[in-house]
Amino acid sequence: MLGSITPLGERGRGSRWGVTVSAYLMGSAVGGAALGAMLGWIGSPLDLSANARLAILGVAIGIGIAFDLRVAGLRLPTTHRQVDEAWRAFYRGWVWGVTFGAQLALGVITVVTTALVYVTWIAALLGGSAAVGALVGLAFGLARALPILSVAGVRTSGQLLGVDRTLQRLAAPARRLTVAAGASIAGLALLGAAR
Repeated sequence: MLGSITPLGERGRGSRWGVTVSAYLMGSAVGGAALGAMLGWIGSPLDLSANARLAILGVAIGIGIAFDLRVAGLRLPTTHRQVDEAWRAFYRGWVWGVTFGAQLALGVITVVTTALVYVTWIAALLGGSAAVGALVGLAFGLARALPILSVAGVRTSGQLLGVDRTLQRLAAPARRLTVAAGASIAGLALLGAAR
């Protein structure tokens, strides 16, 4: 996604990067909040204590990490669908920006690269209310979208290739950091549930 919405690309399409990115950020925030609110609402009748919710979340994170590490041959369930790049040629920047953002904020209708995406939506469900679920979804949507701001300075194809090289170099450390952060959060959740 970072390579899809750059000042260089938007200039070539006759669009303004700021408008497209603003729409993308808005779509991501609203899409994430909407799914989170729906899941929180669905989870509101669950009669679980705070400790039970934390325990379920901790176990879900642990299972997610097992999938991410492919323990015992586990493979992450995912789709092979991506957002439709052809939309960029047919629609104004703000239209495809908002739709790309909303689709990516849902997290599960495009390629899922970490099980923690699923765990995010379990957390929204366990939130027990539409408001809490919306906050979880909003945070997820924005966390997913805000890295687009890192390409604000891309004006040449060489700079875009540099961003791509940097992303490739950071992919493995980011996966390790995700697993470590997930394990830490799982530990804290289980510790909190035990109190």
